[in-house]
Amino acid sequence: MKYVDEFRDPQKARTLITEIKGLLERIPAAQDRPLQIMEFCGGHTHTIFRYGIEQMLPGRIELVHGPGCPVCVLPMGRVDDCVALAERPDVIFTTFGDAMRVPGSRKSLLQAKAAGADIRMVYSPLDALGLARKNPDRQVIFFGLGFETTMPSTAMTVLQAEREGIDNFSLFCNHITTVPTIKAILDSPDMQLDAFIAPGHVSMVVGEAPFRFVAETYAKPIVIAGFEPLDILQSLWMAIKQLAEGRCEVENQYARVVPADGNKPGLEAIHRVFELREFFEWRGLGSIDHSGVKMRDAYARFDAERKFSVPNLKIADPKSCQCGEVLKGVIRPWECKVFGGACTPETPLGALMVSSEGACAAYYNFGNLPELLAKRERKAHQGAAAGNRVSYEG
Repeated sequence: MKYVDEFRDPQKARTLITEIKGLLERIPAAQDRPLQIMEFCGGHTHTIFRYGIEQMLPGRIELVHGPGCPVCVLPMGRVDDCVALAERPDVIFTTFGDAMRVPGSRKSLLQAKAAGADIRMVYSPLDALGLARKNPDRQVIFFGLGFETTMPSTAMTVLQAEREGIDNFSLFCNHITTVPTIKAILDSPDMQLDAFIAPGHVSMVVGEAPFRFVAETYAKPIVIAGFEPLDILQSLWMAIKQLAEGRCEVENQYARVVPADGNKPGLEAIHRVFELREFFEWRGLGSIDHSGVKMRDAYARFDAERKFSVPNLKIADPKSCQCGEVLKGVIRPWECKVFGGACTPETPLGALMVSSEGACAAYYNFGNLPELLAKRERKAHQGAAAGNRVSYEG
C-alpha cells in the first residue's frame, strides 16, 4: 500500500471491524464492560472523528482520548509568559499558528498581536532564525512547543544559531515529553485502561524502546499507529488481538515510517541542547515529574527564560472549564457544562477547543452537535433524578 486511497478503503475497514468483533468474543473482560483503549496523540483523535471511526466500532470498545496535543496541555501561566515576552518593545515573538488563540489569564497571543505586539506566525524555527538575521537590532524569540516530534528541529536551529553566532535569537522552551506523561496516566487511580495506541510521529523520533515499560511494567498492550483510517483500525485490531491472546507487547503498525531505533541524528541533537526539567506544569493534569525539557547551561545565551524576565506564575483554569477531566479521560467533551455553548472554536474557554487536534474541537467539528447536547441534557436529568431519589429515601 502506497497511495492514500488505499489507506481509506471502505471494504478493508469493514473487514477489520468484522475481525475485531470476532476477537472481542475471546476476551472475558469484554463480556462484562467495554474495553477502554486510549489513543494518546491528538492527530489520532482528529482522524477518529473526521472519519467516524468511533461510530463504526462495536459498543464493547470505548476510545479514551489522551492528552497528546501540546497546545491543549499548555497551562495558562505559560501563555501569560509568552504575552509578557511578546509585549516587550525590542522583541519579535514567533510561534506556530495553532498557539495563537490559546487563552491566557489576560489575553491570547492573537489578542496581544491585535493590541500592537510584534508577533509573527512561522512554519519552522528556521524561519525565526531568518528573522533574527534580518533584524539584528531586535530580539527574536521562538516559542518552542511540542512533544519529541518537534524537538529535533528546534535543537538543530539552536545549533545553527550557535554556528553562525546569531546572539539575538532565543528560544522560549515549552517542549514536553511523552513517556512520563503516559506513566502519570497509568498511575492515575481514575484510569482503568486496557490498551494504548502510541503516537506515530513521536515514535518516528524516539523509536519503539521507550514504550516497552507500558507492556513490561503495567502489562498493557501498546501499538504504534499511523494516521490514516485503516492505520487506526489495524492498530486497534492488533491491540485487541494481544488482549485476546493474553500478550502484552510493543507492536509497530506504522513501520513504513517509524524505525525501531528512532531517528538517531534527531535524538543526538535533542540530547546535546536539552535536558529534563525536574517537573513541568500541564493544563488540567498538574505537575508531572520529568515531563518537560529545558536548555542546557551551555546554551543559556539562547534561553529566553534566562535572557528575559518572565512572570512564571501558576494560573488556574476557569472553574466552568473541565479540560482537566477531559484530558484524563474522566469525562467526554460533550459532558463539560460549557461545551458547545460558552465554549466553541470561535470563543474557546479551554485549550482543547482551540487546536484542531483537541478532543473538544474534534467533537464539535465532526460530531453531531445537537445530538451531543441532547445527550448531555438527558444525563444531567438522570443525575438530578437519582439525587432526588437518594434525598427522598434518606
